[in-house]
Amino acid sequence: MRALRLAWLVALLGLALGTPSWAATSQQVHFVTDDGVGIAGTLYLPAHAGPAVVLIHMQTRSRQDWEALGPRLADAGLVALAIDLRGHGASDPRPTGPNAKDGGIAADLKAARAFLAGRRDVTPGRVGLLGASVGANLAVVAAAGDPTVRSLALLSPGLDYQGLRTQANLNRYGDRPALLVGSREDAYVMITLRRLAGEGAGVREQLVLDGAGHGTTMLSRHPDLAGVLVDWFKRTLL
Repeated sequence: MRALRLAWLVALLGLALGTPSWAATSQQVHFVTDDGVGIAGTLYLPAHAGPAVVLIHMQTRSRQDWEALGPRLADAGLVALAIDLRGHGASDPRPTGPNAKDGGIAADLKAARAFLAGRRDVTPGRVGLLGASVGANLAVVAAAGDPTVRSLALLSPGLDYQGLRTQANLNRYGDRPALLVGSREDAYVMITLRRLAGEGAGVREQLVLDGAGHGTTMLSRHPDLAGVLVDWFKRTLL
């Protein structure tokens, strides 16, 4: 009886604080690209089916950069999939021999989107991409040719990283919403944001921070950024 009363009080406290009485769950997943590379990921699941957001890290990093953000997206009703690009984290190394100019990472994101498309807990046709640095460029290139990508958030995009060019691809992305985030002292990113501001006819929002660094570093230096990103995807996907 005492345990039951304690559980009731915890649930009541959750309601009073405006927080859900359930917690997001996560699971480790694995899938294989068209060129045979094994990709590791962490899947964050909300209580019910919902749109999905793929989280793409920057070079030399891993999906661990998103460990704090993934559960927050799931708590907001969004499925979040953080992946390790090939040669990073727990994913397979880059295969030997000739690779695409981007090092093959476009195939990694394609496989992630296919993995989500096969899940019953993901709302069909409503996917968002959140990328950092080269991951931001990869997100733009992938979204340009995929109408199921309905929203972009780009941390420290560049005009051209590893042959992944943003300007023409953002034009192809068209009137779908995109959020561009950069730090004022990051000179190349600031040039990129100015160039991309007028691209396309859709929702183009920018957030310029001070002293935030580059890519996912901004999440630790500006903790409020995580809430901005969650609100962005709630607004554009739910």
